[in-house]
Amino acid sequence: MNEPPTSLRSGPPEGAAGPLGRPGGPDTSPILQVDGLTIGLPSGGDRSVAVRNVSFTVGRGEIVCLVGESGSGKSVIAQSVMGLLPKSLPVQAGAIRLEGEDITHAPLSRLRELRATRMSMIFQEPMTALNPVMTCGDQIDEVLREHTPLDAAARRAKVLDIVREVLLPDPERIVASYPHQLSGGQRQRIMIAMALVLDPVLLIADEPTTALDVTTQAQILKLILDLQARHGTGVLFITHDFGVVAEIAHRVAVLRLGDLVEVGGKDAVLQQPQHPYTRMLMASVPTLRTTARALPPDAPVVLQVQGLAKTYDTRSWFGQRRTVHAAQGVSFEIRRGQTLGIVGESGSGKSTVARCIVRLIDPSGGEVSLGGESIARLPAARLRPLRRRVQIVFQDPYRSLNPRRTVREAMIEGPMNFGMARAEADVKAAELLGLVRLDASALERYPHQFSGGQRQRICIARALMLEPELLVADEAVSALDVSVQAQVLELFAEIRQRLHIAMLFITHDLRVASQVCDFLAVMRQGEVVEHGPAHQVFGAPRHEYTRALFAAAPGREFAFGSAS
Repeated sequence: MNEPPTSLRSGPPEGAAGPLGRPGGPDTSPILQVDGLTIGLPSGGDRSVAVRNVSFTVGRGEIVCLVGESGSGKSVIAQSVMGLLPKSLPVQAGAIRLEGEDITHAPLSRLRELRATRMSMIFQEPMTALNPVMTCGDQIDEVLREHTPLDAAARRAKVLDIVREVLLPDPERIVASYPHQLSGGQRQRIMIAMALVLDPVLLIADEPTTALDVTTQAQILKLILDLQARHGTGVLFITHDFGVVAEIAHRVAVLRLGDLVEVGGKDAVLQQPQHPYTRMLMASVPTLRTTARALPPDAPVVLQVQGLAKTYDTRSWFGQRRTVHAAQGVSFEIRRGQTLGIVGESGSGKSTVARCIVRLIDPSGGEVSLGGESIARLPAARLRPLRRRVQIVFQDPYRSLNPRRTVREAMIEGPMNFGMARAEADVKAAELLGLVRLDASALERYPHQFSGGQRQRICIARALMLEPELLVADEAVSALDVSVQAQVLELFAEIRQRLHIAMLFITHDLRVASQVCDFLAVMRQGEVVEHGPAHQVFGAPRHEYTRALFAAAPGREFAFGSAS
């Protein structure tokens, strides 16, 4: 099945009239025209331009997905259209036209007139894009105050209308809430409301669903598609998730190191890619298919979790007490050489369980045994030996590494704290960098001198310096490009095979879980609702929540690169 499910399909079915009455699909008269765009980079970089001679269009009612690895120039193009580029990234050649108007070098006053009224942008992380000290209603109202003559009552009515249109519950409460009082999906809906409140003809969405779990992602994608079809808006959608591309795109443009290497219809690009780079990307997309892996039946149990619970008691400013059961009754075990994956929505308790096991937080109840030794209630003074036996790889490698310390210093610190001689630690650091396919010259460099994928490899190598019995990966590949993600997943598989290490793999990406996990635990609201061999859970999920998660996975039935 090559077409997205009806619930997420953009535009009308084949043969029906489009949003503006055009038979057989959306009206593709250009809203946005990018012609020969070249944008420079500061001197001293690894290349001279951010993008080079890029040309494409976005039609009315059309969704064009801009894809490529980090550093390919996707976000630079989006920011250039909105007029948000810093002076250090000048437009050297080409033109950007919005409904025929050349806005390439438009003055700031004209760009301010066009923003929100004719073109809008949804950013990747709403928590950093929204003002934390303004209510959500005031932030939507600010758009109306700046761009319309409406009085306060009319603006209030319009704010409530757009909040209802993006399907947020209890609009009166939502508009009075601050961003931190809403979930990630609700904050993203506020961003969408701000972007669409004045019916712009062009919507730019820059990775708007990357950090969301699959069910929230499906809701946001459906919302964008419904609003886009209703308003006839042209959408430039930037993403590295090809499942999302398969669900929503009409056309796909592929960028590589600033060059547009392929552009065409969704089916042609995703299933019959012509350029070697596009074929490489398609080959890197993980599937939802998994097979049983032979495991030694007598492998010793490394981690045993029984009835694990974590409860938070909080008080509001008004003294109201609230009890949150972040995890309750969680039980599983991992044997040597096995990988257990924990999946579920944001707030399901996945990371809470991981942090309790590593003892970054104290469990409220239950048992955690590492190699037969109970560690759930070890006092802080006795936790030091545990740090050697359990290591964790976090989601953001840049925040995990000290920016002022070289890779060498970061890697040898742990072993030296446990008594290893510096010379021996240096040799081991070089060996482990080779294991994660980095040159030993990386030892003398700093974190900012590496790509995101390379930094994550360094974090993995650092975790292995102490030869842990258990490696915990908490969303370790969720922020990586599909090609880099494939490399890191392959690396995890190689490490498990060579070192026979036990792994706990936390992820909200079901495609990733299907590729790396032997066993799967599905969590919902702090509880494990399904647990078993990964191939059985994926092949025949028993719990309705598990089935709902799998049904929400974008592009689940699309065969990427099938004809390449």
